[in-house]
Amino acid sequence: MDGMPLRICLLSYRSNPHCGGQGVYVRNLSYWLSRLGHSVEVVSGPQDPELKDGVRLTRIPCLDLYNPEDPFRRPSLQELARPVNFMEWFGVSTMGFPEPFTFGLRAYQFMRNRFNYYDIVHDNQSLSYGVWAIGRMVPTVATIHHPITVDRDIAVRNVNSKVAKLKHMRWYSFLGMQKRVSGSMPRIITVSERAKMDISRDFKIPHDRFSVIPNGINTELFYPIPEIKREPNRIIVTNSADTPLKGLYHLLRAVASIASYRDVSLTVIGKPKENGGIERLVRKLGIGRLITFTGRVSNEEFVRHYARATVAVVPSVYEGFGLPAGEAMACRVPVISTSGGALPEVVGDAGIIVPPENPAALAQAIVKIFDNPGLARELGQKGYERVHRHFTWEKAARKTVEVYREVIRGHRRFQQA
Repeated sequence: MDGMPLRICLLSYRSNPHCGGQGVYVRNLSYWLSRLGHSVEVVSGPQDPELKDGVRLTRIPCLDLYNPEDPFRRPSLQELARPVNFMEWFGVSTMGFPEPFTFGLRAYQFMRNRFNYYDIVHDNQSLSYGVWAIGRMVPTVATIHHPITVDRDIAVRNVNSKVAKLKHMRWYSFLGMQKRVSGSMPRIITVSERAKMDISRDFKIPHDRFSVIPNGINTELFYPIPEIKREPNRIIVTNSADTPLKGLYHLLRAVASIASYRDVSLTVIGKPKENGGIERLVRKLGIGRLITFTGRVSNEEFVRHYARATVAVVPSVYEGFGLPAGEAMACRVPVISTSGGALPEVVGDAGIIVPPENPAALAQAIVKIFDNPGLARELGQKGYERVHRHFTWEKAARKTVEVYREVIRGHRRFQQA
């Protein structure tokens, strides 16, 4: 099998290619695995991952109760007659998040007569009991982008009432399953040294079971546009989720502080929840006139927003990798990020790093970039070079194939024992 093309099945329970790292990961990794000569099939849950040419897509039907166009819809009795559908509906109705669990069951049902179609199965962080069952039949590896225990702990910390804390604990109750299933995996791929350390600690997995393979940055999508002039005092941030983990609350407070004595504007790529915490904070701070929420934008417009920005800010409390930092760097935009999670591994010496959850430090760093065009240009160029040197999807795909072959060899030895 060494050196031969592989037949790869890539499982992904959520695959939005425009929002969140998991969809970006599936789209780009599958494409480069295909480019390297391997046969790749993506088996996906809700949201079309918009795969590139050369990659097959199989969508597994589900209730899709988190569809933003029809959220928390009421399934028909005919739909609920199917046991997995009922489990999905019941989980959502009791304030849980059952998608990883039910996706794994459906993936197993789909694959149980197809195990000989694949040389390797690669699970993208569902870590479901169904994936555990698949792993008993065919070599299986999993990617964990970061420990969801961090999301849970930050969410619980940011609410005061016991009821709200219990709601968060219920939502994240799938973590028990993920810890048990990840412990059974022969090899875990993760995207940074910090993620490896935190997953190892929280999931109790030995360090030697991990392979660290940094994400790539799609430099065909993210690139400088020198003919577009940067606008003074303009900040850009990617708001992939309206949650405390992403730190937009702290950036808004920093913007309000800066606005008290000088011009500033903020472009947020994304849209907050209607009447959610972000909208309420914007009203409370009185900075609505300074902020533009773009909603979903095309790839071309996304890059143009970067080209017009003075500085990109990544205010996250924690990131397992930090794609927004790398994407801004690829556009030659100077970056300010927090030290949350793996962000320092991505930014290196090509940006300004401040403590997380610290609006004053963010404001100070932003004004420093505003007032020093030479420093802004220097950091922008350093970031651009760093991305092209260290973070390409081709490198990530080649290293991932090495892990596949290692797991396949180990599976064969286990069967022969």
